[in-house]
Amino acid sequence: MKTKLILLCMIALAVSNMAVAQTDSDRNFEVKKQLDVFNSIYKNLDMMYVDTLDAKEVIGTGIKAMLRSLDPYTEYYPEENMKELKEMYTGKFAGIGAIIRYNSQIKRVVIDEPYKDMPADKAGLRKGDIILAIDDSSMVDKNVTYVSNHLRGDPGTSFILKIQRPTTGKKMQFKITRQTVQTPSVPYYGIQKGNVGYIHLKQFTEDCSKEVRKAFIEMKEKGISGLVLDLRGNGGGSEAEAVSIVNMFVPKDLLIVSNRGKMKRSNIDYKTKVEPIDTVMPVVVLVSDMTASASEITSGALQDLDRAVVLGTRTYGKGLVQISVDLPYNGSLKLTSDKYYIPSGRCIQAINYRHAQGGYTEHIPDSLTKVFHTAHGREVRDGGGITPDVVVEADSLPNIGYYLATSGADSTEVLLNYEVEYIAKHPTIAKPSEFEISDADYEEFKRQVIASGFTYDHETEKYLQNLVKLAKFEGYYDDAKEDFDNLERKLKHNIEKDLDYNKAQLKRILADDIVAAYYYQAGAIENSLRGDKQMEEAVRIINNPQEYWKILGREMPKP
Repeated sequence: MKTKLILLCMIALAVSNMAVAQTDSDRNFEVKKQLDVFNSIYKNLDMMYVDTLDAKEVIGTGIKAMLRSLDPYTEYYPEENMKELKEMYTGKFAGIGAIIRYNSQIKRVVIDEPYKDMPADKAGLRKGDIILAIDDSSMVDKNVTYVSNHLRGDPGTSFILKIQRPTTGKKMQFKITRQTVQTPSVPYYGIQKGNVGYIHLKQFTEDCSKEVRKAFIEMKEKGISGLVLDLRGNGGGSEAEAVSIVNMFVPKDLLIVSNRGKMKRSNIDYKTKVEPIDTVMPVVVLVSDMTASASEITSGALQDLDRAVVLGTRTYGKGLVQISVDLPYNGSLKLTSDKYYIPSGRCIQAINYRHAQGGYTEHIPDSLTKVFHTAHGREVRDGGGITPDVVVEADSLPNIGYYLATSGADSTEVLLNYEVEYIAKHPTIAKPSEFEISDADYEEFKRQVIASGFTYDHETEKYLQNLVKLAKFEGYYDDAKEDFDNLERKLKHNIEKDLDYNKAQLKRILADDIVAAYYYQAGAIENSLRGDKQMEEAVRIINNPQEYWKILGREMPKP
């Protein structure tokens, strides 16, 4: 009997191995078949198609279509686009150090915001300056991409930039030398009301953890009672940098994130490597729907380890990891190789990127997510980003604010024009923590908006029109006509009324933009914290220790 059992097991194993071998063989045949078909199609097109083919364009389109069928993050970078990939990883590029934008009213590219101590700033360029030419190349009627490509170049190279200052009409030229520009990963940090430290982390580029560490130690030495780490809008970056930031607040040798993919030899476990700076100081992490990737590793790991309260709105839900693979002819493939798992064991990928339709817009429903547990037993879920411990919705941008700030084809650019005029009239302004637009200034802005003929799509009117069409189709309109007419009168487009109703939020938009012209990104961020209800709630929780530790399901540490 024992011999027969062993024989049966051997036969079953052999059959299983044969099945695997057959599957691998079938798959290899299918790969070879499809590559042969693709190669044959292109050869016939190249030989017989009525027009001469551009191999780079035709095959490049095929490559892009192939990658589009996979996920949003797998991308091909040919040799000419490798600078773009490098900039993504390092946050560095060579240029003048300024944000530029297209002014739809005058149909020109203009300076929007110079970076502090960069060539544009040192040359004296200002918000609104119209870019006319770079050396002998006219920039008139060119788009932002074209102008940006001409402003960038090798570090140390110089050019003549010709601009026109809109407030005076004066044409000016500057000799500018390009230099390596690195957008700061921590554009602002500082101690806020309530003796709470604040760090705004913009991106997870190389060495960003060193900047966060430096900022935290500096504020800790000044006696802060807690820390707010702001990851709102942070799209992520380096996993290793995320682990280093978490390591500031949790002990050495803790598993923070695990990468798991098809190739087992490439699986990686990231653990904390050094002793932490502080394991008990209250920390609140601010997140939003655009907090993604490495930002979610940071906020999710601190949540899983019950080390920080996460506050804001549910994060984006990117639980995938990309690596770069060198390709022939100096290109590179950035491909999705793994899913990552944070300390509780969950993967927070929110999008079913391989569903039947071949796209990646289908979100995993909450009903299909699974429960995991934090270090102290709190329930958390996978499959939908990081759900905050404390949900606080941010103030949404009013519809009129969106259209005022957006440069559209028929835009009057009244917001930009007002800000440029305001800056020209005010050589100095109050410090960022105190600056605000006065009521008198806002009235002048309102007057200019109305005088400009500014209009925008009124969403409630759109919905009403659609409702009227539906009521007519279903035969209810005649009976409800009077109600519809009354509602139409109440919802009638009224710019002045909208400007009054959204006054507080529009004043904040104006203040943020204007402060940036005097105090750069740091000043704009500091000013934006005024009236920030998510920040206010974070500070309140930090200054209520019993509530803070109760949220984390932990006992309050003894002094």
